[in-house]
Order: sequence, then structure tokens, then C-alpha cells
Amino acid sequence: MCICYKLQHIFISNKPKTTFMNKITSFFYAVALCSLLAACGGNETRSVDQDNTNEQSTDATVGANATADTTTGMMAEGDTTGAMMMAAGKTAEATISSASGSGLSGKATFTETGGTVKLVLTVENATPGPHAVHLHQNGDCSKPDATSAGPHWNPTKNPHGKRGEGQHHAGDMPNMEVGQDGKGKLELTVNEWKIGGADTTVNIINKAIIVHAKADDYKSQPAGNAGDRVGCGVITMK
Repeated sequence: MCICYKLQHIFISNKPKTTFMNKITSFFYAVALCSLLAACGGNETRSVDQDNTNEQSTDATVGANATADTTTGMMAEGDTTGAMMMAAGKTAEATISSASGSGLSGKATFTETGGTVKLVLTVENATPGPHAVHLHQNGDCSKPDATSAGPHWNPTKNPHGKRGEGQHHAGDMPNMEVGQDGKGKLELTVNEWKIGGADTTVNIINKAIIVHAKADDYKSQPAGNAGDRVGCGVITMK
């Protein structure tokens, strides 16, 4: 506004000999010039404001993208962890101690994945040859001959037999072969077992795994004429 006043003063006041029409003309020139200067100043101000707005919008977009990337990363990490946990499954184990005066020792591990349970049993200091292995009803190995483990685990009340060939107990398994070095290993995958849960007809936790002195003939009732119990371990959640 000060510039406009000075322009009007220059065009009008400093020309005393100018005619009245010339003064009017000069006045309108001054007003037009002031309007032009004001328009330029306004455009510059709006341009600066627009630049600031664009910068704020860009910052907000970058911030939102960074937040989204972080959230996506956390979700992906969570999904990966969950997948790894599901792949690992539930596990249980039993430490096999000697029974009936044998020197046998060993370990059994149970892993549940995809609706099945895999058993890996290893023993040492056992007599060479085939040995029957069963799951028994009670998770109790306190008696020296392991009879505290009770009978075979048989919640369905089936006759004793060979797994995969007709009726059998839930605790029936194939024989384990022991080498001349006294070491033996049995691997078995069973779809009738579960690790934990309320269903006692499939839950193997707190059952006993028994190694017998002789082979199971898969026919004799109620236990396959497998002889003494030479190893015993209680299955517990790992």
C-alpha cells in the first residue's frame, strides 16, 4: 500500500503544471500499476503456500508408507513365526530306565505333526535280537520289574495283535531289533496317537513305554508272550 501511495504521489503531486486530464490519466496508471504489483505478490504468496502444502503432503505420504512397511514387516514376521511353530508341532519324551535287573537304558521321543505322531526309540546295553515294545496304561515305573505300569494301553478293548494287520491295542508296536553291540532303534509313525488333549483314547501323555525281554508273537493274549519288562519310561510333555 505504501508503494501505491508513493506512485500516486509521483504521478499526480509532483507535476503541478500537468492538466487536470493528465492528472486523471496518471492516477489510473498508478492504480493499474498497484493492481499489477498486488497480483504478483499474491501469486508469489500462493506459490509458497502451495509448495509448503506439497511438502507436508509428501512427508505425510512417506510417513504413512513407512508405517505400512513396518506393519507389513511385523505381520510377515508373525506369520513366519506362527508357521515355524506349527511346523515344529508338539513333542513328548520318555527316559528308559532298566527293569528286572537288566542294564538297558534308552530314550524315546514323540513328535506330533500333521495329525500323526512319530516315535523314535533308541536303547543300549540290551541283549541282541528282537524285543517287544508296547505302551502301557500307567505312567509308573516305580516297581523293580515295572509291573506298576499296568497292562497294555487298550482304551478300545481290542484284542492284542499286530499294528496295521487287523485289531490291536492302542499301545501295540512292531518289535525292535537290537544288534550285537547292544544298541537298537525303532521308528514308527502312528495316526491313532495324540500328544496331550482331553481324549484319553488317543492321548499318550502319562503312559509308560515298556521294552520286553523277548519278541512279541502278535498272537498270544493279552501281551504277545513277550517276557519280562526290561526297560520302562514315563511319557511326559516336553
